[in-house]
Formats: sequence, structure tokens, C-alpha cells
Amino acid sequence: MKVAVVGATGLVGTKMLQVLAERKFPVTELIPVASEKSIGKKIVFNETAYTIVGMQDAIDAKPAVALFSAGGSTSLEWAPKFAEAGITVIDNSSAWRMDATKKLVVPEVNEEVLTANDKIIANPNCSTIQLVVVLKPLHDKYKIKRVVVSTYQSVTGTGVKAVEQLMNERKGIKGEMAYKYPIDLNAIPHIDVFLENGYTKEEMKMTNETKKIMGDESILLTATCVRIPTIGGHSESVNIEFEKDFDLKEVREILSNAPGVVLQDDTDNFIYPMPLHAHDKDEIFVGRIRRDETQPNTLNCWIVSDNLRKGAATNAVQIAEALMKKGFVL
Repeated sequence: MKVAVVGATGLVGTKMLQVLAERKFPVTELIPVASEKSIGKKIVFNETAYTIVGMQDAIDAKPAVALFSAGGSTSLEWAPKFAEAGITVIDNSSAWRMDATKKLVVPEVNEEVLTANDKIIANPNCSTIQLVVVLKPLHDKYKIKRVVVSTYQSVTGTGVKAVEQLMNERKGIKGEMAYKYPIDLNAIPHIDVFLENGYTKEEMKMTNETKKIMGDESILLTATCVRIPTIGGHSESVNIEFEKDFDLKEVREILSNAPGVVLQDDTDNFIYPMPLHAHDKDEIFVGRIRRDETQPNTLNCWIVSDNLRKGAATNAVQIAEALMKKGFVL
């Protein structure tokens, strides 16, 4: 299968190549795509060297699937051109997520919505992905009314420039700033742009995307998103109010059997999810599970996942795997 990776030299694009190799996705020919300054350079994938090409050359090569991680404006311009050529695009930007004509997919949650006619498929926001994989089995059992989530997000979610800022600050080196403020020894309650309602775009992504992926507009969700100086993954403190009461033992059993979820909930032995341990893993880790004692039918938990893997690259590859399994891409 011919596979194009658009944005192949970026943080997520590089991780997509790693995940494709690790999961043994049947790539017969890789078509790496990057910005003009990278065209002509070589990258190695599965011990074979491939030359980086431009967008039109990638379309002309007729890959079956194109994994996009090159930003919203690039996706808006080029994804339709790939789709018109019969290429299935799985896009990691926010460009298509809330488009009513496009599917927003997390395979563990709503793989069944995919059809052969879907030529542009949206990969959700990283923070939303790890949240809904935990919410879905609990929603099926107890029906969620409201979710309050605070995120503690890795600098890798911003990109290479942010990682360099953090490392420079830790070494006492002055350099280019990805953020308005220092990130080392700091927490910045500002991810993406502020909107008129006082929330950031990142926070509203979580609100709107969760409803679309879960297929339930009645779920109320409010978020506060914070950038912290970690690199292993995003963490989330989550408060979930259900319509029905629950048993904590049953909640743990449901989550331990949920696809893609690993239960780490043994406080007696100080076992709980942390970015340090989630780094470079595909699973979503959940722990600190306890009843909210201030109101009925409400649960607290802590969710951690590597935002570059399950939050971006792995989820995109899993969508491609689902399409292949259904016979929609060959």
C-alpha cells in the first residue's frame, strides 16, 4: 500500500513514521511530504531511503492513504485536492473536525461511523482523544450528564520550538520563545487563542469534539487547559456526573476491560498515571478513581496519555487500519 505522510519532518509526522513501522502497517511505498526547504532531502523508513517530495508530486504518486500533520491552512488547501484524486486523507489538524460533512474518529469509540465514501477523516484534538476513550464505556453504562476537566498539557503539543524553549530554559540559555512567558518552573493557563466567551480554542475543542465523537449533544463539558513543563504526555483531572449511580469496583472493572485503556489505580502502592510512564506508549492510563463526596452520582479520575502517539500519530494510523479492515482502502 502506498502511504503519504504530509508533514513528515515535524514532531507528529516523525512519530507517524515510527508508529507505522512499529505497528507493521503494510506500507509498500512511502511518500514523505514536507515544506519546500525539505524537498529533495532523504528520510529512512523501514531501512529504505525515500526522497521528500512536494504536495503535487505526492498526489501524482496516487497513494491509497495520506496522513496529514501540516497545520490547518495546509489541510484546508490540499486535503480536498488529495481527496479529489481518490486518496483517503486522515487529517491531524483542527481544519475539518467540526465540519458536519466530515467524520471525527477515535477507533475505540466510534469506528463504526466510517464509510467507503469518507475521503477526508478528521483526527480529534489530543486532549479529547484520551478523554473520550475513558468516557465512552462509562457513558454506555451510567449515562454522562456533565464533565469538568482540567488539563496539564505537555510542551510537545506545541511543537519543536516549545521543547527547545523548555530545554534552553533548564540550561539557562536564552533562545527563541514559543510561549509569551517562561515555561520551566511555570504553568501557563493558555492553550491556543482566547475566544469571546473567555475560553480558549483548545477548551472549546474539548467541549464540541466530545459531543461529536460520543454522538450525544446532551453531554455538558467544561474545560480549563494548562501548559506545563513536561514532555511525556498530557494529563487530565476529570470530574464526571452520571445520571445513574455507580459502584467503584464496577467502574474499575469496566475501565480495565475498555479497549486502549490501562488501569493504574493502586494508591496503597503509589501506582497512578504519570507522563513519565506514559511517554512513547499508545495506551491511555487512568487512575485516582474515587467518588466525588460533594454531590451524588459523580466520579473523579486522572487520565494520562502520550499526546504525540495516541493523541495524534497512533490514532491516525488506527483510523487507517480500521479503513483497511473494512476494505475501504486497499
